[in-house]
Amino acid sequence: MGNKNKTISFRVNEDAFETLREIAEERDISLSAVFRDYVDTLVAHNGQVQVIPENELTGETTEGFPPKVEVPKSFVREHERLELEAEHLREQLDEHKRYVTQLRRQLDNDEEIEEVVHLEELDRENGGDETEDPYRLG
Repeated sequence: MGNKNKTISFRVNEDAFETLREIAEERDISLSAVFRDYVDTLVAHNGQVQVIPENELTGETTEGFPPKVEVPKSFVREHERLELEAEHLREQLDEHKRYVTQLRRQLDNDEEIEEVVHLEELDRENGGDETEDPYRLG
């Protein structure tokens, strides 16, 4: 279920068509790209887009669209470091999940689970004295 493109079709008068073609030529893009840019902007701003000619803009002059913001190199480096750290942690988490899954499979596959016998309990059962030296192996 990928992201499929849909086609939108509509009619404009000849003068509007020529104006749109001039805009496309001025920007050195296809006429379809002009519409795609407009639709993308419209969707990104939830339908709240108003087209205003540049000569009617008030306030500060625009340097172009989209606006550009300079970000300090330290911020970019810190962001990259955090991305690498997050990726490393994700890899460790995946590795841990695989290990836990493997242990669970081993536990489920072991039909004969051996009972753990503590030597101290064995001594008590056999009536041994706790004051005696404990068993030493090796």
